[in-house]
Amino acid sequence: MTAVWRVCGGAGCAGARPAARGSVRRGFAVIAAVEIYAQVQTLKRQAAERGVSLQVEKLDVTNDGDRRKALNWGVEILVNNAGVGEGGSTVDIPAPNIRHQFEVNVTGPLLLTQGIAKQMVKRGAGGRIVWVSSREGLNVNPFTGIYSASKHAVEAIAETMAYELQEHNIEVATVNPGPFLTGFNDRMFQTWESWEDDPSQRLFDYAKLAFPRAQFDPEAVYATLTSVAAGEVDSFRNLEPKSMLEETKRLQQVPWERKVTDGLGTRHQAIQHSYEMRPETLVVH
Repeated sequence: MTAVWRVCGGAGCAGARPAARGSVRRGFAVIAAVEIYAQVQTLKRQAAERGVSLQVEKLDVTNDGDRRKALNWGVEILVNNAGVGEGGSTVDIPAPNIRHQFEVNVTGPLLLTQGIAKQMVKRGAGGRIVWVSSREGLNVNPFTGIYSASKHAVEAIAETMAYELQEHNIEVATVNPGPFLTGFNDRMFQTWESWEDDPSQRLFDYAKLAFPRAQFDPEAVYATLTSVAAGEVDSFRNLEPKSMLEETKRLQQVPWERKVTDGLGTRHQAIQHSYEMRPETLVVH
């Protein structure tokens, strides 16, 4: 089967490369897609060094021409991993950065999927669509709200799409990585350095803030992502690390219990964690 992985672009490429290699080892014909042409040769060289056979293509999901090109690939498994993370307060992030967040994480991947899903339906042989969401698509944290909003949108799209495509034997699943030490989370807390705004109007001083949680070794999410793409896991939602499952479910209940006056006049503990945490802190078991 032909599987397309968007394996590099922005900060979101770290987890997909080893997972794509895992699909090759399982016997799939893998098309590894990168955001810009400069990344094509780099990935080809890395694959050759590991003895992995990949077809590498340039695919910027925000580019209509690139999306049309992908319709020529005969995709049977689509892994939507395109993603960028914009860190900062919901009241500070500039408009262009908000739009870019949704174009890359939501609009572009959905438009790509529309064309490929219709091809799957027309072939009549089923297919599989995997959306790489996030734990942030289920919970929220301060300073990742716009990124989280984009992943909440992905959750809504994936769940609805699963209902809409089931009669055509097309499987839809999500993978929800938590805080893994791939560099993605820490880089989110540097995007403010390139904002085109008036720093004096910001509510927070981002030079003093860091991602508010310790992070896990990413090997577990690589394995899960590979297994979901290969159809070896039949659950719709797949969260890693599994040790965060109960916390995630509990936090989903918090908005139902929260009062609008809770904590007024005090700093939320999660915000305080951002002031206290050092970047790239690994979870110690």
